[in-house]
Amino acid sequence: MNKVLLHTPEGVRDIYGKEYLKKLAVEEKLREKLLSFGYEDIQTPTFEYFDVYSNEIGTTPSKDLYKFFDKEGDTLVLRPDFTPSIARCAAKYFMEESVPLRFCYVGNTFTNTSHLQGKLKEVTQLGAELIGDPSPEADAEMVNLVIESLLYAGLTDFQVSIGQVEYFKGLCEEAGLSKETELRLRECISAKNDYAAADILQAAGVSTAYRNLFMKTIDTYGSIEDLRTAQKLASNARSVQALAHLEKLYEILSLYGTEGYVSFDLGMLSKYQYYTGIIFKAYTYGIGEPVVKGGRYDSLLCHFGKEAPAIGFAAVVDDILEALSRQGKEIPVPAQKKELFYTDEDYAQKLMEAQELRKGGLMVVMRKLDLGRQK
Repeated sequence: MNKVLLHTPEGVRDIYGKEYLKKLAVEEKLREKLLSFGYEDIQTPTFEYFDVYSNEIGTTPSKDLYKFFDKEGDTLVLRPDFTPSIARCAAKYFMEESVPLRFCYVGNTFTNTSHLQGKLKEVTQLGAELIGDPSPEADAEMVNLVIESLLYAGLTDFQVSIGQVEYFKGLCEEAGLSKETELRLRECISAKNDYAAADILQAAGVSTAYRNLFMKTIDTYGSIEDLRTAQKLASNARSVQALAHLEKLYEILSLYGTEGYVSFDLGMLSKYQYYTGIIFKAYTYGIGEPVVKGGRYDSLLCHFGKEAPAIGFAAVVDDILEALSRQGKEIPVPAQKKELFYTDEDYAQKLMEAQELRKGGLMVVMRKLDLGRQK
């Protein structure tokens, strides 16, 4: 036998036994919380047309997609994330719907990256999307849902960091930056690379005053007080409005009682170009990457023909499971299966016993004595 066939490709892994039971338990906890807020399950295809994830929409770079062709010669891709897929679905089936839509989902996503650094190419994501509500109340509901979901799943030590894309865009607009310069600057600020950001701004001929304002963006993170300090420095209407929106968001989270889990980071900018308002990431101990990412994407659905604001998030179940394990949190799983051994003579009696135990919710395996261990 070819032993290579026993191994998985790089970036994927098998999950089985007790670990898989724990993963399913975490998924169910997260899903229960989403359903309690009125979100409805939705399932979209594992693969879509390439254009659903095109550069124009601003999702995963083409080089990081798993691409293949169907019999008609169309280019298809394995989904790298759920949001564009659900946006397409909402535009197709709910084109005339004006009442806000609430969807939740769970499934695997695929990213063909060569820079693994311990990351998997296939992970399980669970998330929610709220379509048709542009209000700060909708933003607060989504951020609060992240916090309550993580708490319900067993995490207690985590922080949700919140940014505002509109604040950054307001600065770029006021400074007269080109789209190309804005994109390069976005990468540098997101990576907290202040030296590269300073070089880009100087090369673009941005005045010293505006350069200083951009550089302060990198360092503006922390509490609501840090946000209020930034408000005193902002001068353009777009950025001022973005900061006021964040303060309103904080006020609503205070009504939920979950404001203690949030901080603000004006230098947070996502690689996904479709985000238009608040963006947020949840971090916890033991995991180098965010376990949850999300944000507002008010322009995405128009690519599929439906004008509708939207906000959502995606939690990486695999990372949450790992975080719970590293932090020593117990994950309740179903009781271990009970084994009933039988012989030809007492099979009928043991079968009846097994059926009664199963009706009571136990997992029961029947095993013939000469095929397993002895009593």
